[in-house]
Amino acid sequence: MTDDIPKAPSLLERLTQWLHHDEPASRDELVSILHHALERQLLDADALGMMEGVLGVSDMQVRDVMIPRAQMDVIEIDQTPEQFIPFMIDTAHSRFPVVDEGKDNVLGILLAKDLLRHTAGQEFNVRDMLRPAVFVPESKRLNVLLREFRANRNHIAIVVDEYGGVAGLVTIEDVLEQIVGDIEDEYDFDETEDNIVPDAPGRFRVKAQTELADFNAALGTHWTSTDFDTVGGLVLNRFGRMPKRGERILLDGLQFQVLRADSRRLHSLLVEPLAQDSSATP
Repeated sequence: MTDDIPKAPSLLERLTQWLHHDEPASRDELVSILHHALERQLLDADALGMMEGVLGVSDMQVRDVMIPRAQMDVIEIDQTPEQFIPFMIDTAHSRFPVVDEGKDNVLGILLAKDLLRHTAGQEFNVRDMLRPAVFVPESKRLNVLLREFRANRNHIAIVVDEYGGVAGLVTIEDVLEQIVGDIEDEYDFDETEDNIVPDAPGRFRVKAQTELADFNAALGTHWTSTDFDTVGGLVLNRFGRMPKRGERILLDGLQFQVLRADSRRLHSLLVEPLAQDSSATP
């Protein structure tokens, strides 16, 4: 005869029991209870962070996370593959809005993988390759947008303002990062890599946490400040706000492009020398 050994309650069962005894009357009380559950080891910090992210997404709108119009990387419909493929490689996106005479006239979305036909020497027409563009208002709630992304298996949407003009774009990654934190891709650093890694001749990928002294030693710059200690601090100081992925700024002849960033901090930058800009000295 086998003795019945009771199973230990799961994390979800323990949390449910805890909430049953301390039923919250408001969202603030729910957050407080979740933090108390963390202290009692009913859930871990990652789970708490995602729960808070889920709650936050329901209060956020598309305009809070979208890539602004000025930072949109687009392809003109009259460009040839030989003209736009180097641009696609440099920006490293998987999807590009295709426009006709300006960003307000988005014809559709071109997927980078669809260019395999061109590289294989097959006949290729950009118009024939376009996927339909999805348009959403700036005011749409992120939780609603995420539900639509999942239902339609869509990954990108063009954001329009109240007058019908293009205000920016938003991806499913932008929304998910509000819940799970920053999502790494093949262009992100491995934690074991150095802070400054050559990306191409004269171009470097730099972790935002890199100390200014180390950056100066590697690239021959001479930046110092009492307000910040890292390259990320330097870039944030000059932007005056939290920049989004793909945004660029020119400082003393070096262009800094944001490779990874979330709503809270910078993660990595692409740095390369350009024409000297004497007005941009930290």
